[in-house]
Amino acid sequence: MSDLGDWFRSIPLITRYWFAGSIAVPLIGKLGLVSPVYLFLWPDAFISRFQIWRPITATFFFPVGPGTGFLYLVNLYFLYQYSSRLETGAFDGRPADYMFMLLFNWICIVITGLAMDMQLLMIPLIMSVLYVWAQLNRDMIVSFWFGTRFKACYLPWVILGFNYIIGGSVINELIGNLVGHLYFFLMFKYPMDLGGRNFLSTPQFLYRWLPNRRGGVSGFGVPPASMRRAAEDQQGGGRHNWGQGFRLGDQ
Repeated sequence: MSDLGDWFRSIPLITRYWFAGSIAVPLIGKLGLVSPVYLFLWPDAFISRFQIWRPITATFFFPVGPGTGFLYLVNLYFLYQYSSRLETGAFDGRPADYMFMLLFNWICIVITGLAMDMQLLMIPLIMSVLYVWAQLNRDMIVSFWFGTRFKACYLPWVILGFNYIIGGSVINELIGNLVGHLYFFLMFKYPMDLGGRNFLSTPQFLYRWLPNRRGGVSGFGVPPASMRRAAEDQQGGGRHNWGQGFRLGDQ
């Protein structure tokens, strides 16, 4: 148990709470401590009956059963892997910026979920994070099941097809990819590559709550060269430690 506790404490802070919530809330529903009907995102219940907790519980809840258990575990693995890699990589030492990315993606997914009557938001949020990681590491060669190898930029679409095979739907994955692309475009592509205005900035209250720190774990992945040049220009020639890359499935 001490080894398990040490492993859990080694998970980056924000990912740790997200990962723990994604285990605790489905477990609560599975054990019947809270009826699952109160954990889904139902627009009528949220808007008309003011059950304002539903967007939050729908982000953590997943109906685990004989037909969904494998899909749940696979996406829990993706959450742990790619949220950890982003938090200790591109966002190393900047927890407020990482929290802002999660909040931006989450708000976009909640709005989409209400408009499209999506009851579960776990997979879209995980896929949005995976998409951002894949774009920041787009030229890295990753390995997937059965030894297949391809560039990281294709990983979100490979996983979309993989989840379709084991789960029978692509809507959640597609929404996650689109939201991830929106964040990546507004935060990186448009202002850095295209010279446009920066529409996204982390609110100051997040910096007060989660202050920047130095001396974090070295990063995963390398942003596109044009982004590195723009970042260096903005920082007066200084360089940010984006890291040297990480292969899918490596320990």
